[in-house]
Amino acid sequence: MAKRGGSVTVSAEEMEELRRRNIELEREVEEMKTQMIQLWHRTVVAEEAEERLCSQLAELEVESLDQARDYHGRMLFLMDQISRLSSSSVVSSS
Repeated sequence: MAKRGGSVTVSAEEMEELRRRNIELEREVEEMKTQMIQLWHRTVVAEEAEERLCSQLAELEVESLDQARDYHGRMLFLMDQISRLSSSSVVSSS
């Protein structure tokens, strides 16, 4: 490249090299766009999967809490039964 009075002159060889480099850069940009689109699609899929997992986890938490309440109620019932049986045994053996 030579500079003459405010303008730049480029040899045919340099021009051809610049065209090749431009084509190469355009190809790289297209590859990057393709990769970004693929990453975006994977991100969307991952976000949807995360939402489904969170929903399932919430359902499991509710089910777990229901089971814990049922278990607690059953334990209280059995403790009451044991207490009554113990009381009636003490009364009957006297």
